[in-house]
Amino acid sequence: MASTPNLAITSQRVITPQEERAAAILIRGEKILDIISISEIPTDCPVEDMGNNVVMPGLVDTHVHINEPGRTDWEGFETATKAAAAGGITTLVDMPLNCIPVTTTVDALNQKIVATQNQLWIDCGFYGGLIPDNIQDIEPLADAGVLGFKAFLSPSGIDEFPNILESHLREALPVLSKKGIPILVHAELENGTTQSKEQKTYKSFQDSRPKSWENNAIKLLIQLSKEFDARIHIVHLSSADILSDIAQTRNDGYPISVETCPHYLHFASENISDGDTRFKCAPPIWEGENRENLWRGLEKGMINFITSDHSPCTPELKNMKAGNFEKAWGGISSIQFTLPVIWTECKARGFSIDQLINWMSTAPAIFIGKDQQKGQISPGYDADLVCWNPDEKYIIQKKAIHHKNKLTPYEGESLYGVVNTTFLRGQKVYENGEFLGNPTGKIILKNNG
Repeated sequence: MASTPNLAITSQRVITPQEERAAAILIRGEKILDIISISEIPTDCPVEDMGNNVVMPGLVDTHVHINEPGRTDWEGFETATKAAAAGGITTLVDMPLNCIPVTTTVDALNQKIVATQNQLWIDCGFYGGLIPDNIQDIEPLADAGVLGFKAFLSPSGIDEFPNILESHLREALPVLSKKGIPILVHAELENGTTQSKEQKTYKSFQDSRPKSWENNAIKLLIQLSKEFDARIHIVHLSSADILSDIAQTRNDGYPISVETCPHYLHFASENISDGDTRFKCAPPIWEGENRENLWRGLEKGMINFITSDHSPCTPELKNMKAGNFEKAWGGISSIQFTLPVIWTECKARGFSIDQLINWMSTAPAIFIGKDQQKGQISPGYDADLVCWNPDEKYIIQKKAIHHKNKLTPYEGESLYGVVNTTFLRGQKVYENGEFLGNPTGKIILKNNG
């Protein structure tokens, strides 16, 4: 063996791109050195035996709102990355809004990077923001290493992050294409829908943001994708009605991509109680039939991957006491639970762990351009691993939640899939409810790693 491993992680269920088998993952420093038979482990190599737990690549979550600096009463780098590690996530990408300042300049990006110091329990990248008056900041932010740009076609809810118009996209897309990085778009176009007088039912919230908002926005993005041949990515798809249009655009060779989220794949709007504003998110959650069509979209490759869209706030902003959906902040806290939520739904539909890995590790790593470093168990890759029991069932309890504000619609859900251990670049950072050592997460920029 050309190099000597300093750790072997063994399991009866190691999942590589080629197969699932009993194996030893040899690690040297931060990288995977080799995958060998357990009997071939060098005699002087320390061993961490995961027994019958599944050992697979750590999850890559490309849509997270951490809100630091600025709104650290909502969330922060320490609590968000701890919750992520507890959920088997080893890489995340932070969104450019809800923090103060918003990440629309290089100076703001640098402030965010400073804020991460000694707080990251997993690796973290960043998106820049595209707003009406910062077209001139696209190239500097791209050169500084952001992994993409986020924009809204409808109001974001944050005054300092206003939505853009089609004209702004037309101005920005040639620059983004030149830089080879994607624009991630919140795809809703308002059409003058009026707010219902009844504001405590989920149906009233759906009526205030109908599927047509999302469908029409995506039709515009498809048109622009064809016109500019630009990497346009649709975030948090909720409406399955538009999937065939997206699939046809991709089949025609245009680089449009799409993600969806656990709340759209797990919940159904007909089961949401009146006044339960924990479920408010934009776009809304839809009916069970729509949920099943999203799963079919994943199965057929129409949807590229799954992200958490972890979007926390303080309990007061959720307006739970009044139960008013119009006044409540939109967003669902979920980063710790994406793996068990998605696995529970996969298990119910006969989908495999290999498919889950593609949707939650491999494909998102490809999207952010880190597919030679993250997203699979192969020699030369970062030793980012999650070790979990897919057959163990548990109920989410508030006391076990690690993100800052514990209000989440997942509390009380009974799920399959318990994360026991998480390794970040060969170092054990989480085990059985405890965080080990010190935070050693790294900043991921476009041109590093």
